[in-house]
Amino acid sequence: MKVAIFAGGYGTRISEETSVRPKPMIDVGNRPILWHIMKMYAAHGHTDFVILGGYKVEYIRNWLMNYRHSNSDFTIDLATGEVEFRRTEAEPWRITVLDTGLETMTGGRLKRARDVLGDETFLLTYGDGVSDVDITGTIAFHRQAGVACTLTATVPPGRFGVLGLSPDGERVTAFREKDSKDVGLINGGFFVCEPQVLDLIDGDATVWEQEPMNRLVHAGQLAAWRHLGFWQSMDTLRDKTVLDNLWASGNAPWKIWKD
Repeated sequence: MKVAIFAGGYGTRISEETSVRPKPMIDVGNRPILWHIMKMYAAHGHTDFVILGGYKVEYIRNWLMNYRHSNSDFTIDLATGEVEFRRTEAEPWRITVLDTGLETMTGGRLKRARDVLGDETFLLTYGDGVSDVDITGTIAFHRQAGVACTLTATVPPGRFGVLGLSPDGERVTAFREKDSKDVGLINGGFFVCEPQVLDLIDGDATVWEQEPMNRLVHAGQLAAWRHLGFWQSMDTLRDKTVLDNLWASGNAPWKIWKD
C-alpha cells in the first residue's frame, strides 16, 4: 500500500528553520522528521512512499539521492565511477519524489500524484507530525467501515493545565492537563483513502481539508479512527524542542521500530 506524504508547504510558522529547508527536512535528533514518519509506516510494513513536494523540493531530492552513500561503507573506483557497497544501513524503501508545484494547495498536490497512486487504497499523512497511532488498526477499521476515507481523530497536546476553582474564585480545587473534554478531537491526519477521493479534488487551488473532506462528510463517507495516544505536530520551534527532548530521552513515543 502506497503512503503519500504532504511535503510541499512553506512552513511559515517555523520560518527560522524553513528559510533554508522544507519543514519535513527539519531534524528531530539527527534525522529529518520525514525519516521518522517513514520509519513509523515501515514498522507497519508500508515502505512504498510518494513524497508530495513543492517548496525547496530539491532539498528532499538531494537528501534521498545521497542517502545510501551517507549510510554505507563502500569502495569507489574513481577512474570508472564503479561503487561497491560493503555495508549499508539504508532502509529497503521505494520512494517517489514529486514536485507538485510551489503554490499548489494540499488537495492539488494529492491530485497531481494520481498516476503514481494508481487505483488502489492508499495511505496519506502530513510531513510534520509523528504519533504512536496504530496504522494497521486504522486500515482494518477503514475496511470494516466501508467508506471512502478514514482520518485519525486525536487530542492535541495540552499546553496549559485546566484549573478547577472554588465558588469565590480564590482557591484552586482541581488541576489537570487539558484533554478532549476541553478542546475536542482534531484531525490528526494518518488517513486511509480509496482512490475515488481524488475525484473530489477540483484542481491545484483545492485544499484537501476543505471541499473534498466536506463532500465526504455530506456523503457519509468519512470515518474517524480515535487515537488517544501520543500525537505531536511540529508547527513551531517550541514543538521541535519538545520532539528533540523526547528523542534525546531514548523514550520517544513514536519510535515503534527496532534499531
